[in-house]
Amino acid sequence: MMQKPIPALFMRGGTSRGPFFLESELPSDTAARDRVLLAVMGSPDRRQIDGLGGAHPLTSKVGIVRPGTTPGVDLEFLFAQLQPDRDTVDTTANCGNMLAAVVPFALERGLIKAQGDETTARVLTRNTGMQCDITVLTPMTPEGRQVSYEGDARIDGVPGRSAPITINFLDTAGSVCSGLLPTGRVRDRVRVEPPAGADFEAFEIEVTCIDNGMPLVLFRAADVGCTGHETPAELNADLGLKARIEALRLRTGELMGLGDVSGRNYPKMTLVSAPRQGGAVNTRSFIPHVCHEAIGVLAAVTVGTACVLEGSVPHDLARLPQGARKAVSIEHPSGEFTVELEIDPQDPQKVVRAALLRTARLIMRGEAMVPASAWAQAC
Repeated sequence: MMQKPIPALFMRGGTSRGPFFLESELPSDTAARDRVLLAVMGSPDRRQIDGLGGAHPLTSKVGIVRPGTTPGVDLEFLFAQLQPDRDTVDTTANCGNMLAAVVPFALERGLIKAQGDETTARVLTRNTGMQCDITVLTPMTPEGRQVSYEGDARIDGVPGRSAPITINFLDTAGSVCSGLLPTGRVRDRVRVEPPAGADFEAFEIEVTCIDNGMPLVLFRAADVGCTGHETPAELNADLGLKARIEALRLRTGELMGLGDVSGRNYPKMTLVSAPRQGGAVNTRSFIPHVCHEAIGVLAAVTVGTACVLEGSVPHDLARLPQGARKAVSIEHPSGEFTVELEIDPQDPQKVVRAALLRTARLIMRGEAMVPASAWAQAC
């Protein structure tokens, strides 16, 4: 039997990349769609040798886009997180990096038209119901207005410079959890019991559980025996540390009202420490079992939000600018990520706006070839 071709654009969004599809060109049944996506990416296989996956969670991502179906919404985006060595397709959390490629994809595929030198579209992330306004450059060319990928914007974790993409989040608090502070407190002291067979003893640790676009658990690196400035490779090689962090993740997942998170990609676990490069705070982020080489977009928004909340774990360490509008620089292993936060003048514990800059690039256009057996199951 012949393989099944599916039109796709392979795109980088921020510090992630993966294929983007029109929803109408994938199976409408969720289980069938997931089987096709697993075949496209080559999962489960840690090398993803038989698919488009890059053998890492950051390069095992898929974007699915359709026209808006809600008044005022131009586009709807469904993010799918796959894992190299698992047969799972998780669509419960957002990815702010892949989000940066949604409007360029929509312009390339003709879902929307360029408005002028800049084009702004309102995007609904179907994973969590969050909306944002995304602005890209669409200059005039001999072929008409087209999305521009070349420019002077630079983001850490991506080589070179590209055209800027501005993302203005409209409502991110409680994206997955019940609210910004799902435990009802800005700081919790948690006791973690070791699972059967673990080689560590029970421990207590102070954490901030927060969700302003991404459910996170933040804790001091020093409280788990780290400086917070270790390389991702060093942290990934520390199996004892990872076992304790996973036990903490399972416990805090329950406290955050998420239930059993053993099979989920959230909450993400973030070690915080004092900055060294002039930023507000330093981070090492697990996503959730592998230490990120940088930090996710929505994780950065959430860390920045925690920094401005008095009483939180990172607030004690953070070096913040004055004023209601704050540019909060989040240090990470490959540089920094600046989030612009605006505080409600009447309520210093409330963030009313979060905006940031990303870049994206179209890497390849064509067709993803799916084995006939996988597509046959989808039909």
